[in-house]
This record gives sequence, C-alpha cells and structure tokens, in this order.
Amino acid sequence: MDPKIQQQLDEQEVKINEIFNSVKKIEKYMKITFWVTVVVIVLPLIIMMFALPSIISSYTTALSGLEGII
Repeated sequence: MDPKIQQQLDEQEVKINEIFNSVKKIEKYMKITFWVTVVVIVLPLIIMMFALPSIISSYTTALSGLEGII
C-alpha cells in the first residue's frame, strides 16, 4: 500500500478515536443530566401528588375551626 494512503488512514483512525471518546463523554453527561432532572423535577412532583391532598385537608380543617371563632 502506498505510504501516503497509509498515513491518511492512520490519521483518520486517530480522529475517529477522538470522536468516539467525545461521544462517550457526551453520553455520560446526558445520563447525568437525565438523572438530575428526574431527582430535581419529577420526584418532587410525585411526592406532591401524595402530600398535597393531606395539606389541603389540614388547611380546610384549620379554616373550619377558625369559622367558629369569627
């Protein structure tokens, strides 16, 4: 094989390896971003689905208790 072609192939291999490493890093950052989003946004929403009815119930109970005072 021609040395010039071999050199070009070697350069392409190095560039492809750099691209591969870059893609792996991006994939890792995307996974981290996904899990941070789940913990910061989705998990509190799920907790609020269960906590909000209890909060509303205690709030209305407190308001009905104040109704007798006024």
